[in-house]
Amino acid sequence: MTQAMSSEHSATAPRAAAPPALVARRVGLSFAGLRALDALDFEIPAGGTSAVIGPNGAGKTTLFNCVSGLYRYEGELTLHGRPLGQLRPHQRARLGIARTFQTPALLDGESALQNVALGGVAHSRVGVLHSMLATPRRRQEERETLERSFAVLDRFGIAALAGRPVAGLAHGDRRRVEVARALMSTPSLLMLDEPAAGLGAEEARDLLAEVEAHAGDDTTVLLVEHDVALVMSVARRVVVLDSGRLLAVGTPDEVRTDPRVVEAYLGADDVDEPAPERLHAVSGETA
Repeated sequence: MTQAMSSEHSATAPRAAAPPALVARRVGLSFAGLRALDALDFEIPAGGTSAVIGPNGAGKTTLFNCVSGLYRYEGELTLHGRPLGQLRPHQRARLGIARTFQTPALLDGESALQNVALGGVAHSRVGVLHSMLATPRRRQEERETLERSFAVLDRFGIAALAGRPVAGLAHGDRRRVEVARALMSTPSLLMLDEPAAGLGAEEARDLLAEVEAHAGDDTTVLLVEHDVALVMSVARRVVVLDSGRLLAVGTPDEVRTDPRVVEAYLGADDVDEPAPERLHAVSGETA
């Protein structure tokens, strides 16, 4: 009887909430006396898509650069409970952090397939000696990487472009190649910096849907995006920055009705009567 009761209890007991994927505690950064990020505290839940938004110069890309290790910062960032500390970008990549950039950072002279294959380098299983001597083990890994790269391109609907130099590809296809390359490392945290830039609304939604479908449950997607309507339709958690400070954090419904968010985006004089439907894309951020 005790065993039956125990089994029944375990079946009905609520599951503990999964720990967050990314945690920021008092994260700050200054450039020549200018406060770019100021004591940021927030958590990004594991799985699904979350977003960072804010007006021009809010510090969104600066935050991404801190997480990926391009900038040194104050405070603490942790990935699935592990402090990132002073880890360099390649070390963070090995921990599971991958990202894209505002302008696709691709090797224009190489094919789409070769560009995507580069995403698997951080997780190579062979050592330097095998690479230098081009051993059978190394050649086997290269074949497997190219096969996986082609499969990812196929998942994104651009397998036909595998052999073409990326310099001649359309903007939307270049975006897909860069995202596919980031996914090749099977990241636990995938950061997309303005993935919808230069894309139509439908094309942007299709791209994010493809990302989530390919990434699966083990990858948390964090995007910086100016298209607020797009963000509100896909994100489970939204972090709002303004001049390097944390303005708001919450669900899309909580954020879109926050008077401080409306004021930051629209410069509203009367924030007691927010007009969340007027929150729209703000373009042209440089940091």
